[in-house]
Amino acid sequence: MRTIRMLKGYPPLERIFSRYAEEEGAVFLDSSLRNHLGRYSVVGLYPYLTLVKGEHFTVNGKVCKEDFHTFVKEYLKTHKDENPTELPIVSGAIGYFSYDYGREKEGVKSRHKDYTGIPECILCFYDVFFVEDHWNRRLYVIANGERRDSREQAEELTEQILGISPDAGPAGEKKEIRVEANFEKEEYLKAVDEVVRHIVEGDIYIMNLTQQLEIHSQKPPYEVFRTLRRNNPSPFGGYFQYKDFQVVCASPERFLRMKKGRIVTRPIKGTRKRGQTWEEDEALKKELQESKKEQSELLMIVDLERNDLNRVCEPGSVQVTELFAVETYATVFHLVATVEGNLADKKDVMDLIEAAFPGGSITGAPKLRAMEVIDELEHGRRGLYTGSMGYITLDGDCDFNIVIRTAVCREGIWHLGVGGGITCESEREFEYEETFQKARAVLNALE
Repeated sequence: MRTIRMLKGYPPLERIFSRYAEEEGAVFLDSSLRNHLGRYSVVGLYPYLTLVKGEHFTVNGKVCKEDFHTFVKEYLKTHKDENPTELPIVSGAIGYFSYDYGREKEGVKSRHKDYTGIPECILCFYDVFFVEDHWNRRLYVIANGERRDSREQAEELTEQILGISPDAGPAGEKKEIRVEANFEKEEYLKAVDEVVRHIVEGDIYIMNLTQQLEIHSQKPPYEVFRTLRRNNPSPFGGYFQYKDFQVVCASPERFLRMKKGRIVTRPIKGTRKRGQTWEEDEALKKELQESKKEQSELLMIVDLERNDLNRVCEPGSVQVTELFAVETYATVFHLVATVEGNLADKKDVMDLIEAAFPGGSITGAPKLRAMEVIDELEHGRRGLYTGSMGYITLDGDCDFNIVIRTAVCREGIWHLGVGGGITCESEREFEYEETFQKARAVLNALE
């Protein structure tokens, strides 16, 4: 039997999660940027069902002959659980889908080795959730009773929470880091030329080109996350602690949100760095707002997203509700659009993911051909980068980000993907420098 309790007082969720950050399976979906997108943060503890798709598909560590997609679809159908609250999740799973999960789903073979060695996707169904409502300054604890000891542990937690002392925040001097890119500069510039050639020949219209950075840093993963969320708050960030790797995320981009059948996707295309002065800041913001290149780039992705949603939405329900909005973050401005639609009858959240994943903003258009060219030109598999992190509820809702501004730590080595959309109008030097501009916030946190 589920219990939902609103805690007295208002201890911030990050202070609570810091106690469990090193426990295997502990996850934190963090809206550290409290804007119109960042209302809730969610922590999941005590998983009772762990689904891992790697070399084999395993359920709680045992190989399952059923395929991952079919298993999840059937499990959600047979374990449907209504959410009686306004909270985003009271029961369900938190996890990720890597880009390579989407690549394989689309039937695109890769010529590259897997350099991070993490599973293609992980979904953990959690017994205990903490949900923080930033707008109303309230904190809730939900215990579903799936594990015998979890409710007692949750009750014990709630008694201790109000006594947790304020977090002093990351401290200490910055440390040196070593960064190695899997593209030399000239190689990346030539790859940009190759993308443009494909566009001129009519093969594709736009493509995201990525390089991977390997970073050696002495900073512990959770300290990196705390630094990143403090200095670069984001609405779709997170920290995932798995058995042999950690994920630190500060994504500004929502991929898919579905609430009671209403779907929203918010592709980002277009970036400018922040200025050193107010005047420079405003000039760069205006330059992005008025850039014909960035507008055409975003329009192409909006069209792709509309097509993806139309595969699973009610006819006529897919609409562009926002176009060319500029959003402000700690180190960059972004150009954003919003596309919405209503899920069709007899379709579910896994049908939505099947239709739309991976996100068009980080592949290109047309999606399948762009993904083939991506594998031809990039120097390694993307792994988690440009996949999605988020949750699926047992009543059929979901909320997933696009995995950008995200680093994976495995065996003491950090992996960070950075890239950008290439069109006919792309300037090679600008595109190359933009990748490092996007990396700056994470690199600073690793120091």
